[in-house]
Amino acid sequence: MTDSPLVIRGLTKTFRPGGRTVRALDAVTFDLAPGVVTGLIGPDGAGKTTLMRITAGLLLPDAGAVEVLGLDVAVEPLEVQARIGYMPQRFGLYEDLTVGENLDLYADLQGVPATARVERYARLMEMTGLGAFMKRLAGRLSGGMKQKLGLACTLVRPPRLLLLDEPTVGVDPVSRRELWSIVYRLVEAEGMSVLLSTAYLDEAERCAQVVLLHQGRMVDQGPPRQFSEPLRGRTFSVQVEPEGRRALQARLSRLPGVLDAVLQGDGIRVVLEGQSDQRPSDAEMAGWRPVDPRFEDGFVALLSGERHRGELPRVHARSISGGEAIQVTDLTRRFGDFVAVKRLSFAVRSGEVFGLLGANGAGKTTTFRMLCGLLPVSSGHVRVAGVDLRHAAAEARGRIGYMSQKFSLYANLTVLQNLNFFARAYGLRGREAKARIQWALEAFELDAFAATESGTLPLGYKQRLAMAAALMHEPDILFLDEPTSGVDPLARREFWDRINALAEGGVTVLVTTHFMEEAEYCDRLAIMASGEILALGTPAEIKARAAGEDQPQPSMEEAFIALIQRRDPA
Repeated sequence: MTDSPLVIRGLTKTFRPGGRTVRALDAVTFDLAPGVVTGLIGPDGAGKTTLMRITAGLLLPDAGAVEVLGLDVAVEPLEVQARIGYMPQRFGLYEDLTVGENLDLYADLQGVPATARVERYARLMEMTGLGAFMKRLAGRLSGGMKQKLGLACTLVRPPRLLLLDEPTVGVDPVSRRELWSIVYRLVEAEGMSVLLSTAYLDEAERCAQVVLLHQGRMVDQGPPRQFSEPLRGRTFSVQVEPEGRRALQARLSRLPGVLDAVLQGDGIRVVLEGQSDQRPSDAEMAGWRPVDPRFEDGFVALLSGERHRGELPRVHARSISGGEAIQVTDLTRRFGDFVAVKRLSFAVRSGEVFGLLGANGAGKTTTFRMLCGLLPVSSGHVRVAGVDLRHAAAEARGRIGYMSQKFSLYANLTVLQNLNFFARAYGLRGREAKARIQWALEAFELDAFAATESGTLPLGYKQRLAMAAALMHEPDILFLDEPTSGVDPLARREFWDRINALAEGGVTVLVTTHFMEEAEYCDRLAIMASGEILALGTPAEIKARAAGEDQPQPSMEEAFIALIQRRDPA
């Protein structure tokens, strides 16, 4: 007999999408520690969501057993569902109902008596900070507020076990911190056990326990330090001048004995392989500063054999007169009486990687869509690739590549059919189209999936296909709207290797992201709040502006939160 709220033994599940056989879970076995937050971690396609859905009684396993709160899920799925809380990645809020009406709906579904609702709602609204929005339509909430409402609806009847499937994907750092605060309070105040999957490995370090999955199998289980400590003595920071950091990062990543090299802060974080005879020379390591290992280093070390190092895309941008790829002056966008973007002015240099950051609802997506020519400008001036966007949007779009957060792929078309479609959409024909499609299949290692429907691809491969489609016509400017949202660290590294190669070839990149370490990869950043630019500068300048007595050397996430909170102290 065990006191674990979740016991999994030999759990196996196979799917057959598009004629392929995918072993989503392969004899997974573990016990969940009671009364703590356990992180469920793994690359795209590791089996995290499948495990969550089987635990919630929404899928049947092919083999093995799952016991939840002493109940066999396969035998009593409805009883299990009545006792747990489960918040999937796409939680079903009703956007035409108010916050209060959504709570009432889920309380009805979960059989919460009317006499218990007032006190429970008050507790949930106090916890989530949504008390002032009970009469607001859910569809008019920001992304972070929607996530908090989804969590509140999941908790209208207090569960002993809470399953959260990537609850912080697509929300800004302020909302992410608030969600974690809520989860901790649930554990401490209500004794809840939580299983939380996440693509953010800094979140894994906040968990008491971590279960690491890979290709459907369990790699290991234990506290986060169990994964990071073996790398002590193998992690370093290399300082470099800003203008040379991309080239140095690429060179370091190719050195024998280097397992990982990523841009971090004002330097490059390097992780060495374990074999001492493969270390770089003392001369190469001159000036390297030892740093403490982190969970992400352990994750990459365990799964380093899965990193893809295919051909990097080579696109040489055409020159743009004046050296500024994007010029924005007094840019404004109104929706009726609401001003979403308020007289923005900034410029992006050719070959620069420029980050556009902001809390949910800050106006960055609206700004982004105007710069791409997807949304009309209310007032102000925008020049993209030397072309006035208000008078020659079609000409500008011919020099732009666009990759949206949802990837804009046709799910029912194969990989090859998607590439054919985008080639034609960008005006490519005949031999030129054929050559570019072949390039895309090879450079992004999509050959084996050419006949696979894109909707069945793992997230990391969807990302590759979307990027290949955006580069089909060799654009001078690449717009990336949260391109790595929900993508695991291995796929994120691969993605940024490609972006850095493009920037080295002179391509201008404008990116929006909620992942603050990713913001460090940018040459300059603009942080938006309430439709205005709150801060503009290099990552180092942004962090220096946010520094204070309590945080003399803030991380980018700490700087972002500090600047937002200074503007809106409440």
